[in-house]
Amino acid sequence: MVRLAIRLADNFVCLPGVGNLYWRPHPVNRKEPAVDAHLREMLDLLVRWVHLIAGILWIGNSMLWNWLDRNLEAPEAGNDLHEGTIWMVHSGGFYEMKKLQLEPHQMPRRLHWFWIQATTTWVSGILLLIVVYYLGGRAALVDAQTSSLSYSQAVGVSVVLLVACWAAYDLLWRSPLARYTPVAASVSALALVGLSYGLTQLFNGQAAFLHMGAILGTLMVSNVWQHILPSQRELVRLTEAGQRQQAALGKAAKQRSIHNNYMTYPVLFTMLSGHFPSTYGGERAWLVLVVIMAAGALVRHFMNIRFTWPGWGWALTATLAVALPLVFWLTRPAPLPDAQAGAPVAFSEVETIMQARCASCHAQRPSNPAFAAPAAGVRLDTPEAIHGAATRIQSQAVDTRAMPPGNLTAMTDAERAILGRWIAQGAALTR
Repeated sequence: MVRLAIRLADNFVCLPGVGNLYWRPHPVNRKEPAVDAHLREMLDLLVRWVHLIAGILWIGNSMLWNWLDRNLEAPEAGNDLHEGTIWMVHSGGFYEMKKLQLEPHQMPRRLHWFWIQATTTWVSGILLLIVVYYLGGRAALVDAQTSSLSYSQAVGVSVVLLVACWAAYDLLWRSPLARYTPVAASVSALALVGLSYGLTQLFNGQAAFLHMGAILGTLMVSNVWQHILPSQRELVRLTEAGQRQQAALGKAAKQRSIHNNYMTYPVLFTMLSGHFPSTYGGERAWLVLVVIMAAGALVRHFMNIRFTWPGWGWALTATLAVALPLVFWLTRPAPLPDAQAGAPVAFSEVETIMQARCASCHAQRPSNPAFAAPAAGVRLDTPEAIHGAATRIQSQAVDTRAMPPGNLTAMTDAERAILGRWIAQGAALTR
């Protein structure tokens, strides 16, 4: 599938300034999109803000409804349509919530639906993927040291993966295998492990983690649109037509809703991961991603069963006791050999590396057209700024190798070693 995506991408060209893909019968000279840096940053801000707000609304609603379903008090015997009741106190008043199956023609005058939040979250997330990664050029997607994908190939693979992963997931859970939930869940888990490894081989670490989030988010919103909402619409149609509701419709929707519930914490981690290069910058980034996603899903599981299984607290503690040290070990950078040994590193060597590899993005006026201001607010174009950023340089360029992004400026291992030795020796400005 990935090879097919690469071959298809070879027949596309991305025109600068537009970012749209147009079919060409033969390979052509491809150019990355040239988007005004200030415009791109403002689009990033706007879309990211919408994505955050919509995501909070969607996830908040999902958590609330799952909590309600788990805490409903059983109704009195004899009422098959009444599934449960719960009383709550909030904002200066009491609320009574009931879960019902309606009688034929019992449709209420006004019915509230919950789909706009999910749709807005996904649409804004895809727009964010386009603004940050597709319009960010090859370096935003690919690490030149680990992947030979061109810009257009990387974009093509990204798009195909979003579609293909949904198709594979939906096919699995529509198949007869879905009747055996533990088996289907195990296949899904193994697929996620393989996908985690594959993404880190195709893209740079940060892009790989965000693509995992985009894929899971696509599965979640597709569950809403292709399974949950159609089931709800059919329940409404049957009631309005004077027919009895079918319990199977609710069960089918609930299965996909539970899937979404377990995918929530892993998706939230991928949204935050870009701020923590230690998680995605190492050689075992795929394993870090697997461990944290598994831990997030298990935490969600224990929260789901905590009222029905008394030992949930101990199980949750055991999960975190294993996952947290494992993640710490996986993300701990390997110590530089003899970092303080040898002759002192002259600052002039460090300054030369910074000018050649870093200052194009981290300067008062970046020469990299992707940035209208110093990337992440960090300047590396003066001795004082370089000295003040020594800790960040150690973390980003030496320990995790997350910078330069996609190793756009081809920083060598020897240069990273020089930076590490300079910092280990005190990060002095002596020349």
